[in-house]
Amino acid sequence: MPWVSSPDERPARFDVGIVGAGRVGSVLGAALAQAGHHITGVSAVSEASLARATALLPGVPVRSVPEVVSGAHLVVLAVPDDALADLVAGLAATGAFTPGQLVMHTSGAHGISVFEGAVEAQILPLALHPAMTFTGSALDLDRLQDCCFGVTTVDLARPLAEALVIEMGGDPVWIPEDERMTYHAALAHGANHLVTLVAQSMQLLASAGVPDPSRVLEPLLDAALANALRSGDAALTGPVARGDAGTVEGHVALLRVGAPDILPTYLALARATAQRALLSGRLKAVAAEALLEVLAREEGRP
Repeated sequence: MPWVSSPDERPARFDVGIVGAGRVGSVLGAALAQAGHHITGVSAVSEASLARATALLPGVPVRSVPEVVSGAHLVVLAVPDDALADLVAGLAATGAFTPGQLVMHTSGAHGISVFEGAVEAQILPLALHPAMTFTGSALDLDRLQDCCFGVTTVDLARPLAEALVIEMGGDPVWIPEDERMTYHAALAHGANHLVTLVAQSMQLLASAGVPDPSRVLEPLLDAALANALRSGDAALTGPVARGDAGTVEGHVALLRVGAPDILPTYLALARATAQRALLSGRLKAVAAEALLEVLAREEGRP
């Protein structure tokens, strides 16, 4: 691979092709360009992706996927998880890849086994997933600083993969191939479901006549998140962790009538919270009995 420098030389600059100008692909392309790499082409189909490509990758030609892949030292496949395996297999079947080419995907759920369809192409597979939620705007470039990337690759390419992450401003975190789904489930459960939870809380505050729900929630959620990251289950507070069955019963009755769409979420999280509070010793079994009875009674209601 003539484009790879020795440690004593300036880090290698790659010709980079970006397949998919979605929120992730366009931002990572811009981050690689900031690091001095040359973005040779980007694929974009929808109006939104074309707009992102124009804003974040100015001057980069929009090309077909095979044209983006052809001649690139590093190919970034920033496509939905379920489309990745078929895309890799299709590109391999048409001879789009070249031996020694670095091919990186940004999926959290997949490791490098998703590249099995391209084994004969002799590519170097990289799975680099930024543990961050993207807006697809220049704001994300700042958020990449110190963002962790889940890194999975072959041993030969690990130093290079980690160097690419550092160049984009991130912090590489090694994820074994067989733990990739666990890693992604943790992130999706924490981040995606947090958005649902916060949106539901804002919905309830708005229904109570609070004019600016985010203003009420922000300091509380900031403190709760900081405490949870620092102390784990020891940060649990509130009526479930205290075993206040009467208060929880009031919540349930209110939600049953006023927000039945939120009730299943409340019941599931209240039960999970009670279980963690019990296991961590913050909730005594005697206090938990009445609380769990309230939840079980509501869950059994037709």
